[in-house]
Amino acid sequence: MSKIRKFTQFSFKDLVAATGPTVLTIAALCVLAYFLVDPTPPRAVTLATGQENSAYEELGKKYVAAMAKHKIKVTLVPSLGSQENLQRLNDGKVDIAFVQSGSTEEAEAQRKGLVSLGSLFTEPVWLFLREPVAVDQLTQLKGLKINVGPEGTGVPKMFRQVLALNGVEPADLTMGALENTPATVELLEGRIDGLVFSSGPDALLVQMLLQTPGIKLFNFTQAEAYTRRLPYMTHVVLPRGIVDVGRDIPSQDYHLIAPTATLVAREDIHPALVDLFVQSATAIHGGTGWFQQQGQFPSARYTEIPVAHEAAKFYKDGPPMLQRYMSFWMANFLDRMWVVVVALAALVLPLSKVVPPLYVWRIRSRVYRWYGQLRTVEQELETAQGDPVQCEGLLKRLDEIEELVNQISIPLAFADGLYGLRSHINFVRQRVRNAMNAAVPTTGLHKAGA
Repeated sequence: MSKIRKFTQFSFKDLVAATGPTVLTIAALCVLAYFLVDPTPPRAVTLATGQENSAYEELGKKYVAAMAKHKIKVTLVPSLGSQENLQRLNDGKVDIAFVQSGSTEEAEAQRKGLVSLGSLFTEPVWLFLREPVAVDQLTQLKGLKINVGPEGTGVPKMFRQVLALNGVEPADLTMGALENTPATVELLEGRIDGLVFSSGPDALLVQMLLQTPGIKLFNFTQAEAYTRRLPYMTHVVLPRGIVDVGRDIPSQDYHLIAPTATLVAREDIHPALVDLFVQSATAIHGGTGWFQQQGQFPSARYTEIPVAHEAAKFYKDGPPMLQRYMSFWMANFLDRMWVVVVALAALVLPLSKVVPPLYVWRIRSRVYRWYGQLRTVEQELETAQGDPVQCEGLLKRLDEIEELVNQISIPLAFADGLYGLRSHINFVRQRVRNAMNAAVPTTGLHKAGA
């Protein structure tokens, strides 16, 4: 006795089979969009800093520590200074670099594909002189030996501009090209008369020279005039006693001219890294200092290089909402999921229209495929011509077909198809029996005639 399968309300197996190709297609395309449209931020970047014992070198170490909290490795690349850092950015040898304002022009930066992540702090121009040759005007530097550093620092170019405003030609004095540390040794040994460099006040050389007896800092009393003639410069004041209040160092206010240090990157830097570096810059440079107020830096101002869109948005609106409440990588993952959502929305609607017809076809095909068997039986019936032996074989085949059909499990919504198939099996069975009954009298007449 054949086992009759029960009807079900829903065929989960058929649904999985019908939706499987669509789901796999959507998943594959979403994964492709996830990695190609908005790739994962790199976990390692290179940062060009500056000379030994410079403020850039010390700050680079702070960025290493800040980015390490987010599991991003920052490799520091020492350099002579801004000009060399710009060259390395242009050559693709580093990802990010400290660059001094005035080192390049806006049009040139755009042409070379550079963007600013914001200005970080002011870098006063420090002109230290041996006390016996200390001067009050830059015109008095004529004939002296002044170290301005290598060309890669950007200071020689800047200092020549300052001298030109005073009518002093570079040939009027001896300009050395030593790096800051050996130049300081030469100054202390008395082999040069002075040295000039641009750096933040937290640089070790600045701290030391401000407290070294016999070394005097030049006072730019016309600082405001310099800022009007050189727009990338700002006027800052070194307050009296800021180095050591008890010892009254310095013993007076000093007026200084100062470009700003800027964090510069190639324009193809990942947007998520821009957000992270700007957040780190806020933590490192956002406090008060010798020349800045709380929250003055980092800033989208004081830079001639176009500010990256993500950085400008940060300075205007603050950090991305998700990064305020969760880790960088989790926030970045959820933010990038919007790309997948867009891809999913573009695919689900058209592909979802394929699923219902495919689901219906799979279920009905389990019924429809038996009609091929019934058609074969009918064709053999035509050739059997009522032969009882062949008809008995056809009836046996119909019984086998009916037994297999009774084992079909389909949802109730499609039961009409199954009942229709059973009635058609009975219809063919009746045809076979009618053919057998019609053949019996005919066979008897032939025997009587014989």
